[in-house]
Amino acid sequence: QVQLVESGGGLVQAGGSLTLSCAASGSFVSINAMGWYRQAPGKQRELVASINSRDRSNYADSVKGRFTISRDNAKSSVYLQMNSLKPEDTAVYYCNVQATAIQARGAIVYGDYWGQGTQVTVSS
Repeated sequence: QVQLVESGGGLVQAGGSLTLSCAASGSFVSINAMGWYRQAPGKQRELVASINSRDRSNYADSVKGRFTISRDNAKSSVYLQMNSLKPEDTAVYYCNVQATAIQARGAIVYGDYWGQGTQVTVSS
């Protein structure tokens, strides 16, 4: 059983900063890519940033230079440092983990796991 718990969302003024955290729990064989997605009202869910097992990261063009993704393998956690926030960053942010995990009866399953989302609201 894999669960992702997100924290750090909230209300911030334009130009401010927030740090999102996501802690993954479960009997992992491995955790591969980790990332953050967001979904704004009336829009599709989009990839914000991702980071692979070798700390190689990529970002959506809209957040390059402003957001930084990082991971702590010992804590099975991924973070998103968001600076210079803009109103258009307002969305529900979802943590995503691609992992191989051992299920209750011993089955080894690889898949995408999602958090429930945390709201980020940027006011002008």
